[in-house]
Amino acid sequence: MDISEVFWNSSIEDIKKGYVYDEGKEVYICLICGETFEKGMIYKYENSFYEAEKYMRLHISKKHVSVFDYLINMNKVYTGLTDIQREYLMHYKNNFSDKEISEKMGGSQSTIRNYRFKLREKEKQAKVFLAIMDSIKDEKESLKQNKNEELITVHRTANMTDERFAITEDEEEKVIKNYFDKEGHLKEFPSKEKKKIIVLRHILKSFKSGEKYNEKQVNLVLKRMYDDYVSLRRALIEYGFMDRKDDCSQYWVKE
Repeated sequence: MDISEVFWNSSIEDIKKGYVYDEGKEVYICLICGETFEKGMIYKYENSFYEAEKYMRLHISKKHVSVFDYLINMNKVYTGLTDIQREYLMHYKNNFSDKEISEKMGGSQSTIRNYRFKLREKEKQAKVFLAIMDSIKDEKESLKQNKNEELITVHRTANMTDERFAITEDEEEKVIKNYFDKEGHLKEFPSKEKKKIIVLRHILKSFKSGEKYNEKQVNLVLKRMYDDYVSLRRALIEYGFMDRKDDCSQYWVKE
């Protein structure tokens, strides 16, 4: 499951909740980490029992603190927030007054009010933009737009989003076919950025979300695909597909 794709395809209401319900599989999916809980199952936490949806809400609060906490700490290429705006929103969420926020942030109350004004204007722009994009999407779907023209989903942990990520599903399919043989071995690591991202996306499918790997395990997975596994490992980190501890003792798929 590509949790980034599930996340970006979710409604605003579902993103606010932090989870979606997959009717086909009858599971609740955490939009933050991808963990699932099956509808109809009963889950135990400490001395209490919970049905799946309530347990999902408990999971989010215990593992991720809150949906707001996750969203506000997402890369600024997705939130569009400056560090100052992010700090202001965190204080505003905690119901601090303008005076209290100004004391915490070291600015005048009029400056704090100006932050709030600008963010509300940003909210209006976002609503109009969403309406525009939804209108276009509805029309494209009614005209049955060629699916090969659809852009791939950019992973939420990308360090930056630019033209390198403007990749169609058709382009992705062709690159994978050209760079990997039938056994899944990488013929060569591309030098062009766009192709490199496609190759790394494909390689990431060999790792499970939420699982921790030591360096030896990562090397073993990558070595099966390509002799220069060190370059692949470095690129997965550099492009924000994976993360690791400072001492390289653990690696994991970035959520």
